[in-house]
Formats: sequence, C-alpha cells, structure tokens
Amino acid sequence: MISAIVLAAGESRRMGRPKQLLEWQGKTLLQHVLESLINSNADEIILVLGHETDRIRKSLPALQIKIVINPDYKQGMASSLRQGLLAMDPRSEAFLVLLADQPGIGPEIMNRMIREFQRADPRRGIVRPVYRGLRGHPVLIGVRYLQEALQLQGDVGARQILVNHPTDILEIEVNQDGILNDIDTPEEYQKYTK
Repeated sequence: MISAIVLAAGESRRMGRPKQLLEWQGKTLLQHVLESLINSNADEIILVLGHETDRIRKSLPALQIKIVINPDYKQGMASSLRQGLLAMDPRSEAFLVLLADQPGIGPEIMNRMIREFQRADPRRGIVRPVYRGLRGHPVLIGVRYLQEALQLQGDVGARQILVNHPTDILEIEVNQDGILNDIDTPEEYQKYTK
C-alpha cells in the first residue's frame, strides 16, 4: 500500500496569497495535484491543510481524500509532514510526498516511482525523479524511515531524510521538467501560466 501526502498548509508568504487557490487551466493548483494523485496508483491521499483551511476546503470538489489539519503549520513543513504521517494507514509500505504548488507532475511519473520502489533492491528505500540530471519532486520514501521523518523539525520537509541516506536513493530519469517547477512567487506564477 502506498500513501500520498500533499503538503498544502503553508502561508505562501512569497506569493502574497494562498498558492493552493491560484488558478491554472481552469482549476486551482491544488486541484491539479489532487487529480493527478487520484488518477495514480496511490492507495490513499492525505491532504494536509493549515493556513486558510476553510477557504481551501471550500474550493475543492468532493474527492476521495483524507483531510488533516495542521494547527502548527507556522512551525514549518516538517510539522505538516508529521501530521500527514500520523494519519497514514498503518499498512502503508511507503509515502509519496508532494507539494501543493507543482501542478505539472502527472500520474505517470507517480506510477513509475511506485513501480520502481516496489521492484527495487530493498536497500533502496527512497525514489526520486531526475530530469536531465536535475533532481526534483515528488519523493517516495519507505516506511522504514517513518520514525526519522516524525522527528524532523522546521521547514525541511522530507529533504533531510534524503541528505541522511544518499546511498538509499534510487533516482529515475523522467522526460518531464514539471518535477523541477514549483511556484513560489508572483513572477513564477506568471511565467508558469504562460
């Protein structure tokens, strides 16, 4: 079983308004991410909200997802990851960590990551996509790193686990640069929408 955790609790300070609600191709960025996941082989989807929870929740169509509220979202991404991990099905063998501001990652990339994880040498407990040598998102992490992930602090997300276990990472080459693009500023959003 594979769980997907979407980190969407942040304040979007650099953007100046909630990124999760920004529109792209007729839907919000967050809807694009969630729909890609729904069309993927992930077995459960956990959406972690914090800042502007009510507005974001109202913007979402009825989807088969688990919504978790992070009351400590101001403490950084690690607190949101922790809330998502605590809500994860205990049968899960790995968790896919996604950001709410990367709408260009399609289900085929997620499915390939899941397939590669399930086929990989057991020593390779982490899968990360790479585009032309550049490492991107999302990351898929085996539950053997769960206790370590629950201890993370600050605004690091799952990155610290990758830093701590470089030889455990299986990098898979993909042909989509969407794995590199996240949208943090009004300029990046403008560029993305073109």
